[in-house]
Amino acid sequence: MNIIFGPIHSRRFGKSLGVDLSPSKKQCNFDCLYCELDPAKTVGTYSDVVSVDEVTTALKKALVEHDDVDFITLTANGEPTLYPYLSELIDEINIFKGKTKTLILTNASTIDNIEVQEALLKLDEVKLSLDCATQKCLKKLDRSHSNIDVENIKSGMLAFKEKYSGPLVIEVLIVKSLNDSHEEIAKLNTFLLKLQPTRIDIGTIDRPPAFDVKPVSYEELLRISHLFDSSLSVYIASRKKAEISSSSYSYEEILETLDKRPLTKEDIEALFDKESQERVENLYHKQKIKIIETNGVKFYKKL
Repeated sequence: MNIIFGPIHSRRFGKSLGVDLSPSKKQCNFDCLYCELDPAKTVGTYSDVVSVDEVTTALKKALVEHDDVDFITLTANGEPTLYPYLSELIDEINIFKGKTKTLILTNASTIDNIEVQEALLKLDEVKLSLDCATQKCLKKLDRSHSNIDVENIKSGMLAFKEKYSGPLVIEVLIVKSLNDSHEEIAKLNTFLLKLQPTRIDIGTIDRPPAFDVKPVSYEELLRISHLFDSSLSVYIASRKKAEISSSSYSYEEILETLDKRPLTKEDIEALFDKESQERVENLYHKQKIKIIETNGVKFYKKL
């Protein structure tokens, strides 16, 4: 039973040590079509629970071996907020974690629960998933447990954001023909404009899924990113798999592009040819564009 895994290196969160709160089996209130784990009946509670002492003992040992990690990341073979001793566990971790930050990766299904909110308030960073803004999509794509309503998720997110002072990241995983329509993205955009998260990470399937569902291309992720309001910080999380030819952009085209959507350095490397990348640097030095940092990710933006 491996409670600790990693460290894993991430562009967004640096060097992360994972803590699996359901190491024995999948225990989740979602059975997402794109999940890399085998399909399993959704649950509302854990039936197999590791103790706080087991988790902290394993974590302390791992931190001795890996004393340079940036994050302790709470996750699970399933949904970590279903772990019944989550608040107590976070309290214990905060005692010995030192300068290492804490993070949770959750599907946000329980974010309307006040006790869950109170537990997550004690974390340095929180990452919530939101693949769908409608109940129909949630049931079809995330195959949620019977008592989960997307409107409760959204209201819970808004309530949590009011209380939480740390970085709040929203992750949207796009699946071809399921949540990539203009209508679904428009509804996500409307809600996220209200929420105003620190950053929105959009990605697609990059591991073999449990069901026969398909990813979208990098080009499609880029198109979808443009459907979000330009005031939102949108990060495309799967650009390394881009199979697209870089193009030449004039100075004017670069400024027009960055005015519509701030781009990261990785976006620019994927989209712009070498000469155009040099033009971006020239515009930066001439103070026509600026670099803004959002929770560890740098974006180029028109001044």
